[in-house]
Amino acid sequence: MPTYVTLVRYTDQGIRNIKESPARLEAAKKMAQAAGAEIKSFYLALGKYDAVVIIEGPDDETAARVTLTLGSLGNVRTETLRVFNETDYRKVIASIP
Repeated sequence: MPTYVTLVRYTDQGIRNIKESPARLEAAKKMAQAAGAEIKSFYLALGKYDAVVIIEGPDDETAARVTLTLGSLGNVRTETLRVFNETDYRKVIASIP
């Protein structure tokens, strides 16, 4: 399944309600699963982003639906990257003429 790295920043609302963040993470995991994706890892981060989330899903549309749904709740803003594991990376490189 494709892998996505989602960089997360809390909004003002998300920071005001930070104590609810663990419950929101559990709800996000359930929502992703219902959409056909899985939140594989969650990392609290220091620096420009507040968290990093690793998501696996069947396609870009599913990943977009998951991250846009999360953003629509108003607690986070997201930036998502489609990433390739080493095996897929090697396939891509091998396919270059």
